[in-house]
Amino acid sequence: MEHSPIALSALTPGFADPVHDTQAVFRTLLDALSRPGTIGVIHDVLPALRNTPVEPAAFAALLTLCDYATPVWLAQPDTALASALRFHTGAPLVEAPGAAAFAYVHDADAWPPLESFAPGSDESPEQSATLLIRVDALSGGTPVTLSGPGIRGTETISPVGLPARFWQERAMLAPLFPCGIDCYLVCGLRVIGLPRTTEAKVN
Repeated sequence: MEHSPIALSALTPGFADPVHDTQAVFRTLLDALSRPGTIGVIHDVLPALRNTPVEPAAFAALLTLCDYATPVWLAQPDTALASALRFHTGAPLVEAPGAAAFAYVHDADAWPPLESFAPGSDESPEQSATLLIRVDALSGGTPVTLSGPGIRGTETISPVGLPARFWQERAMLAPLFPCGIDCYLVCGLRVIGLPRTTEAKVN
C-alpha cells in the first residue's frame, strides 16, 4: 500500500514524554481489560489533537500498543490520524479488517461484521485483533450485564452509539475461545475494556 509524504507542519503531535506516557497509558489499558466494565481514565498526556476527530483515548492507545510490526485498520479514512500513526509508531495501515492487529472504528455506520476481524488460532490465540471503538457515551444507553473473569458477580454498563448487532455478533464468537476479539470502548479520555472472556447480556 503506497502512502503520500507526511506533512510535518500538519502532523498531530504524539506523547510529550513517550516513555513515561506510554507506560501510564499501558497500565490503564491493562487494568481496563483485567476489570471489565469499569471505566478507566487516560490522563491528558497528549497535546491538543488537531486535524482529526479521533478520540484522545483511542489515539493514546494506538500510540501505546502499535509499532512497525502491528498492522492497523481504520474503519473511516482519516489522513491526519494515518499520518500520525505512521510517523509516531511506524505501524503499517491495511485496507482489510482481517489483516489488522488493531482497528479503530470511529463511526458505527461504518461497522463491519465482527467476523471480519482475525480471531487468532488455537495455536496462537494472541494473534487476534483488538478493536478500539468510539461510542457517543459510556453511560445512558441500554443496560448490558457483564460477567466472567475479573468481575465480582456482575457489572452493568450502558454505552451509547454501538450498533445493535454488536452484542449478538460478539456472542457468536464466544464458542471460538481461546480465540476471539478483545475490545475497548472509548469516549474522550475514558475507556472500558471488553475482553473475549466476558459474557454480555443485553437487559
